[in-house]
Amino acid sequence: MSTRISSLAVLLLLAACGQASDTGNAEQAAGDRIDCAPPGAQGFSRVCTIDRMRSDDGLILTVHQPGGGFHRLRTTRDGRGVVAADGAEQAAVSVVDPRTIEIAIGGARYRLPATVGPIPKR
Repeated sequence: MSTRISSLAVLLLLAACGQASDTGNAEQAAGDRIDCAPPGAQGFSRVCTIDRMRSDDGLILTVHQPGGGFHRLRTTRDGRGVVAADGAEQAAVSVVDPRTIEIAIGGARYRLPATVGPIPKR
């Protein structure tokens, strides 16, 4: 049996990780900090920030590294959790524990809150 990541739970937990302000069609909470390991970092620390924006393709997450780098991720509803929103690099998602996923992309690693389990039927 494969483990899947409930995208609804990812969305709910990401919304809960900071105070979001409603700016029309965009949902953003600039400055929400997450654990990450930017390229070259030895381990994880809470130094990356995350912004959220709703688009026609779904929720787009922009994760900013302290040195100015960033990655855009799109949440999915097919059990993958998140995928790269643009660019040629693929995002690799792994389960850290029942409440956390790790995304590896471009030499960086990000840890996001999520609920790991079966995807609810619609």
